[in-house]
Amino acid sequence: MSKFLKKDQITSSWYEIDAKNAVVGRLATVISKIIRGKNKTTYTPHMDDGDFVVVKNIEQIKFTGKKFQNKKYYKHTGYPGGIKESTPEKLYEKKPGEVLKLAVKRMLPGGVLGKKQLTKLKIYSGNEHPHSSQNPKTIELSELNKKNIVRN
Repeated sequence: MSKFLKKDQITSSWYEIDAKNAVVGRLATVISKIIRGKNKTTYTPHMDDGDFVVVKNIEQIKFTGKKFQNKKYYKHTGYPGGIKESTPEKLYEKKPGEVLKLAVKRMLPGGVLGKKQLTKLKIYSGNEHPHSSQNPKTIELSELNKKNIVRN
């Protein structure tokens, strides 16, 4: 019989990731695992026991192939004929962090739990962010398998 995590047993830590030259999808999988808490031994699917993730240098993120121009994002306004189409290139011009946020959002569960977990993602352009007082642990994307922070 397995034991489940209780609300008062939840402890969250902070991680910092530099998105410089990182591929969007690969970075999003790492972030979603940390936000959901799948990197912990106390992972409970119905609880929000994940950690906070601060992503910096979002303006230097990469796409593989021609996805930056050709990938399509769809949304519907709710009115007849109200389907809207956008590309990462258009989204990046307005809000550079929205591309990564959408990728992570689609890897989280739908509903209330997924929305709550998405609030643990903090995205910033440049090297500075206001969360330095939380002393976030730096994660190097090239050394993820060596550190065993995120398990497959």
